[in-house]
Amino acid sequence: MDFLYFAWVRERIGIAEEQLAPPPEITTVAGLLDWLAARSPGHAAALADRSAIRVALDQAFVPLGAPLGRPAEIAIFPPVTGG
Repeated sequence: MDFLYFAWVRERIGIAEEQLAPPPEITTVAGLLDWLAARSPGHAAALADRSAIRVALDQAFVPLGAPLGRPAEIAIFPPVTGG
């Protein structure tokens, strides 16, 4: 799976993207974020406040409790505002 990180999430993790294969027991977006947070101190810092994180699976926004499935792309970013 391709993981894409944006804005301050990218800055805290230290990379813009990476390819990872989560273990099959990861079945929800929240579980995926828990697994990612355990990867490094940067991941943990970026994912510490889940209320400040948005996730898109294959370019579709999903809630943290959503089933993960096996998307090709996972994007993680802060809330987006527009004007």
